[in-house]
Parts: sequence; structure tokens; C-alpha cells
Amino acid sequence: MVNLQEEEDLFNTVRVSARRFEESPFLKKQNTEKMIRGVYANRFFAVYNGEDPLEKYWTLRRKALLFDVPEKPIEISGSDAVPFLEKVLTRRVKDMRIGRGYYAIACTPQGGIFMDGVVFRFDENHFWYVQADGALETWLVAHSENFDVNISDPHSRVLQIQGPASIEIMKAASHGQIDETIKYFQSGFFDIGGQSLYVSRTGFTGELGFEIYCDAAKTDHLSLWDHLINSGEEFGMEVSSTRAMTMRRIEAGILGNTTDMDIQMTPFEVGFSQFVDLDKEGFVGRDALVKKKKDIRLLGATCETRIPAAESKIIDRNKIVGQIRAGVPSPTLGLGIGYAHFYDSGKWCGKNLELRFQDGTRHRIEIVDLPFFDKTKKIVKGDNLEIPEINNSILRLIQ
Repeated sequence: MVNLQEEEDLFNTVRVSARRFEESPFLKKQNTEKMIRGVYANRFFAVYNGEDPLEKYWTLRRKALLFDVPEKPIEISGSDAVPFLEKVLTRRVKDMRIGRGYYAIACTPQGGIFMDGVVFRFDENHFWYVQADGALETWLVAHSENFDVNISDPHSRVLQIQGPASIEIMKAASHGQIDETIKYFQSGFFDIGGQSLYVSRTGFTGELGFEIYCDAAKTDHLSLWDHLINSGEEFGMEVSSTRAMTMRRIEAGILGNTTDMDIQMTPFEVGFSQFVDLDKEGFVGRDALVKKKKDIRLLGATCETRIPAAESKIIDRNKIVGQIRAGVPSPTLGLGIGYAHFYDSGKWCGKNLELRFQDGTRHRIEIVDLPFFDKTKKIVKGDNLEIPEINNSILRLIQ
């Protein structure tokens, strides 16, 4: 199993002690007998909770969903916070404005992707890096010699409210403090139900949305949950596991670290060249990246007859040229879609190839650019507020 997002993965489960993993402070509000939990950044989260993922998907696209997510903020502060982050991240951060977020990557000395996430600037020398899965805190400490920095875990659990109704919900939840003037990747502290919490206009779905960062033991988590549920009720907001999120994020071309991309891939081959500032001297991995090919080798695959499955082989004239990293149904397109990773550079986009599944069957696929739709990100930026019609044509591939 590469990615816990395909139907059969829900049956590939084991009983695990919770001793060394962080439990969600919101578990009491969403736990059911049907819940299946995964582990990400050493935190439990719900990958399935008995819901119909297609119904939740359309609620996400037409109204809003509330997600309890395991992404993990790491705090970096001190007089050398800026030069330290300039060293460990491929993107320039010294010019970031306070209250702004940047998507940023950390690479190995060999130029491979070690970590991705969003860095927020709280103050001149105070940052959070909201990491994906992996041992980031240890890695940062290992690179902190000779820097006056403090690296710590603020124990912040994150909630996401995603979907076209999210602005109205957050407006209600913040008594009008949050509105349309909060733009994509902007952030700040707001009063949410009587609690001062950090909120960013970001998410993991490709939809208009917000993330709410709890403040460890200072946050009354259960009260916050109730307040958000009450704020979202009139707008049709529902609670969901991450299954609907996974479908929508792959449609949006959002990559999961260690699953869709890994330490053997460079930022260039997954299409992230815009997040690498090669004119910035001295960051970890720069010397290697300068010498790497800049060709994109991670693209999209669409299939009319079957949903691409992780580890299925991509065939071009009877030669294996790549494999699928993750595959899901796309309800909006009515197609099976997946991330196609090619072993070598080439003009793959636009080609019709074959996909060989592990059961030996072959299906035609078309290779496309990412994301699969909303190429200019008008939806997530709030420039396209059109509510899509429900399309059930994908049922032919999943029933």
C-alpha cells in the first residue's frame, strides 16, 4: 500500500497501541464504531468514519466540510530565525510580510524533497512551519548548530473548514472579523468563540477554505468544536473524515509528502520549480539542485474505464515507462484520475498510453497537466464562486 485513500486500503488495517501517537483533542466529538484512523506526523486522524465519500465530496464542493487534520506546526523563533530558515528552505523567506504564509520545501543535500509545508510569519523573528508527514523537528535541530534559534512543538491541533460557504461560516464564527478581505495565504489572530486563535486562508482541498490552529492546553477544544458546528449549521456544513478531501486534493494537484512525492524526487520533477530560489546561496540541497534536470516527470493521468491504482504500471509501446503514485475517482470530471510518475524525461503530456493494473488488465489513459481542472486556481482564491451541479457519472466506475 502506497496511499491510504483507495477503497481496498480500508480493509488493510491493524490494531495499534496509541501510546506513542498523539490523539486528537476532538475525538469525543466525532468518534464512531466505524472510524478507521491513520497516523500522520505521529498523530491519529480519521481516514474513514462510515460516511458516503461521494456525498461528502459534493458537500465540500457545494457547501462546506469541517476536517480534523493531523498536519503539525513547528515553531521557529530567535534572533537567527530568518537566516536559519533561509538555510533549511529552498524558498526565500526574509522578505515575507507578517501575517503571510508561503508554501515552502526542505530538501536533502542531494536535492531530494524531504519535507513540504506552509511557513507563517508571526513576527520579525517568530515563525511556524506547518509540516507534512515526517521527522521535521529532529531534522531542523540537526541543522541548527551556530544559529540562535529555538525549535519547538507548540502542540497545535489544526481544523480545516473548506468549501464555498467557508467565508460565511468563518464570518459568523469570528463575529465578522474574518471576511472576503482575508486573501489566499493571509493569516492572523482572531476571536473565534471567545478564544484567540491563529487562522489562515489556506487548506488541502483546492476549495475556498480556512485553517484554524489551536493553542495547546490554552484552547478549550470541545467548546471550539461546538462553536464552529453551530456557526456552520445554517450554511449546511458537515463533519468529514479525509476521504472526500483526498479526492478533491488530487483533482487540485495537491501532493502528499512521502506518498505522491518522496525523498528520491527533486522539486523540479514534480513541477515545483517556482518554489526553489536558486539565486539564494547556501540553502541545503542548492548545490545538487543547480545540476539537476528541470523537466517535470510527475503528471496527471485520466481514465474513462477504471480508477488508476497506486503502483499500476504505465506502458508505452510495451515498455514500462512509469507508475501511478495515487489514484481516486474524480466526481467532477466523471473519470478515474491519478498521479503518473515517469522514470525518464519526455514529452508525455497529451499522450495516450496504457495502464497495467496488478490484476493484469490494461486500460487506456491520457496524460495531462496538473491540476486536473481549475488550472489558474480561481476556486481556491475565491475568484470563482459558482456552485457546481452534482455529477453522478463516476458511479459507473465505483459500483
